[in-house]
Amino acid sequence: MKKMKLHTPDLTEGNIDRIAALFPNCVTEAMDEAGQLKRAIDFDLLRQELAGDVVEGPQERYRLDWPGKRAALALANAPIDLTLRPCPEESVDFENTQNLYIEGDNLDALKLLQETYLGKVKMIYIDPPYNTGNDFIYDDDFSMSRDDYASSSGAVDEEGNVMFDEEKWKQNSTSNGRFHSEWLSMMYPRLKLARNLLGEDGAIFVSCDEGEQSRVRQIMDEIFGAANFVADLVWAGGRKNDSRLISVSHEYIVCYAQNKDNLRNKDVKWRQRKKGLDEIYSQHDKLKREHKNDFPAITRELKKWFKNLPESHPSKSHSHYSHVDSRGVYFPDNISWPGGGGPTYTVLHPVTGKAVKVPSRGWMTSDPKKMQNWIDEDRVHFGIDENSVPCIKSYLKNREMQAPYSVFYQDGRAASKRLRTLMSGDIFDFPKDEEVIGGLAEMMTSQGDIIIDFFSGSATTAHAVMQLNAEDGGKRRHIMVQLPEPCDEKSEAYKAGYQTIAEIGKERIRRAGQKILSEWHAKQAAAAENLKLETENSGASAPDVGFRVLKIDSSNFRDVQRTPDELDQAELSLHTEHIKPDRRAQDLLFQVLVDWGVDLSLPIREEKITAESSNSKGKKESKEYTVYWVDENVLAACFDAAVPESLIHSIAARKPLRAVFRDESYDDDSNRINVEQIFKLLSPATEVKSL
Repeated sequence: MKKMKLHTPDLTEGNIDRIAALFPNCVTEAMDEAGQLKRAIDFDLLRQELAGDVVEGPQERYRLDWPGKRAALALANAPIDLTLRPCPEESVDFENTQNLYIEGDNLDALKLLQETYLGKVKMIYIDPPYNTGNDFIYDDDFSMSRDDYASSSGAVDEEGNVMFDEEKWKQNSTSNGRFHSEWLSMMYPRLKLARNLLGEDGAIFVSCDEGEQSRVRQIMDEIFGAANFVADLVWAGGRKNDSRLISVSHEYIVCYAQNKDNLRNKDVKWRQRKKGLDEIYSQHDKLKREHKNDFPAITRELKKWFKNLPESHPSKSHSHYSHVDSRGVYFPDNISWPGGGGPTYTVLHPVTGKAVKVPSRGWMTSDPKKMQNWIDEDRVHFGIDENSVPCIKSYLKNREMQAPYSVFYQDGRAASKRLRTLMSGDIFDFPKDEEVIGGLAEMMTSQGDIIIDFFSGSATTAHAVMQLNAEDGGKRRHIMVQLPEPCDEKSEAYKAGYQTIAEIGKERIRRAGQKILSEWHAKQAAAAENLKLETENSGASAPDVGFRVLKIDSSNFRDVQRTPDELDQAELSLHTEHIKPDRRAQDLLFQVLVDWGVDLSLPIREEKITAESSNSKGKKESKEYTVYWVDENVLAACFDAAVPESLIHSIAARKPLRAVFRDESYDDDSNRINVEQIFKLLSPATEVKSL
C-alpha cells in the first residue's frame, strides 16, 4: 500500500524530469551532502544544447539580475513539510462554502496549493509591499546581511573594505542595491509559483507604485514572458501631496496573461459591462409586462423614466437607449459620414409612403439592396416623416460590453470611507478599492472561476468577488492568503481589538458578506413582488459569502527518522505514535487533501458508522467509528485505530475514488494486506493509501 508523501512537490525534480525528456544526454549523477547519489543536470552540456555556437563560458545577455536571485529560485523550487490546519470556529459556513482564507506566509501557501490548483486559477490579483524603505516582514532564507550583500554584489574594494555608507545601510534605502534586491528576492519565488496556478486563459494583476513599476515589468517579463504583457493599467486614486516635485496621484496595476493569445479567444470575456445597464434592463422588462408589448407606449414610458432619473444615476449616461421594438432596447445610430453631402439613393418611408433620401456614403452601407433588406427586417429607425434621415438601430444587448480603458478614475478616499463605515472605524490604512478589483474580475472571469489574492491585506478582493457574484449571479470562488502580521499597538485597529492584519481581513469578509447577503435578499424580494411570485428568491441561489479558514502549521507528524547510531532506547516508545498529540482528525484530513491534490473547498461530511469486531477474548462487540466523506465519494478517510474488516467492507462498498487510513488502523501487516484485497474485490478503482 502506498504511503502519503506528506510534503509539497519537489519542483526541482519536476524540472529535471522535463529537461530529461528533451535532453536525456544532459542528465547525470552527483553526490549530495549526505554522500548519496542523486540525479543532476550537466549544465555545460545543457548550455551547449541551447546554443548554436560553441559555449566557452558566461556571456553577456539581456536579463534582470540581482544579488540573491539564484537563492530565490532555489527557494521557489524547494519542498516544504508544512500543512494546512482547518479552523471551523473562525470560518463562516465551513461545511458548505467554496471560498478559502489561508493564514500564513504566502510563499508556503503557494507551495501547498501547487498540486491542488495547478492550472486552475483564472485570475490573480495582488497588492504586494510597495518597498517604501521599511524592513520586510516576509523574511526568507536568502535575506542578506551587510557582508553578504557586499561580497555578492562586489561592493567592496581590493582590500575587502565595504564601499557603502554605514548609515544608509540601516534603512532599506533607494541609494543602495539592497533596496531593490531584497524586494525582488521576496517577489520572485512567489510570482514563479503563482504562474503555475494560472490556467491557460488566466491573467495576473499586480498593483505597484512608480518606485518598483519598472522592476515589476522586468521580473514579470522574465517569469511570464514579454509577449504575454497585456497592459499597464493606471488607477487615478486621488491626489497625494507627498512629493516635493510632483504630487503623485496614481498607482499602477500591471497585467500579464498566462498566454495572451487565449485572451483573444471568443470564450474569454475580456470585456466590461457598462455601469447602469442592469437598471435599464429591469425597467424595460417591467414596462413590457405593464404594456403587453405595446412598443410605442413602452418607448414613451422609458423616455419618461430616463427624464426623472437624478443626474448622478449611472443609467443617465445611457439615456440614448430610449426606443424599444420586438428585439429590445435600442438607439438610432447615425448612418451617414460626418459632414454630409455626396450622392444619395431613396427608400420609401413606412408611414408616409414618400421617398426618403439615404446617403450612399454611409457608415453602415452604400448598397440600396442591402438597405432594403434591413428595412424589411425592421432594423432601420425612421423619423416622423420623410424629411429625417433613417438610422440603423443599435441594440443595447449588442453594445452593452466595452473594452476596458487603461485608466481607472476612482477616488481612493471613497473606498476608505466605505471600509470605515463597514468596520465602524479607521482600522486599515489605504485599502484597495473593491469596485476597481470587481471591475477587473468582471472583465476577466465568469461563473465558477477561481480568483486568488496572496497579499490579501484587508481582504478587498474577497469583498469584490462576493459583491460581483451577488450582482450577476456568478459562482466565482476566492482564495485569500494573508500573513498574521501583528497590528501596531498604537493603531486604531489594535485599539479596536484586532491583533493581526489577518483578523481584520476575516472580519471584513464576515461583515461584507452579511451586508451583501442582506441586500441580495431585499432585491430578490422586490423582484418577486414585481413579478407576483410566491417564492422570495425566484429560484436564484444566494451568493456564497462564507469562507473556510485554514492555517499554515508544521506537519501533523513527528520527525521520527533516525540513523541507527542516533536511536535511544528511552525514545523508542515515542516513535510508536508518529502523529503529534495536539492534532485532530480534521487536521489529518486536510493534510491528506493537500498531499493528494484534492480541492480544499469540497464539502466534507462526518459520519459515525457502527461496525462489529472481535475483542482480545474473541468475543464480538460493536463499536462506533468516524469516517469522513469528501464530496461524498471523492475521498473516504478513517483515522481510528484498529479498524475492523467489517468497516472496511462498508467503506469499500460505496466505491470512493480514494481511501486513506492511519498505520494504527491495522493490527499487523496481514490486516493491511486484507484491506488492500477487500478494496480490490469490492472497489478496484479506489486508490488506497495510509498515513
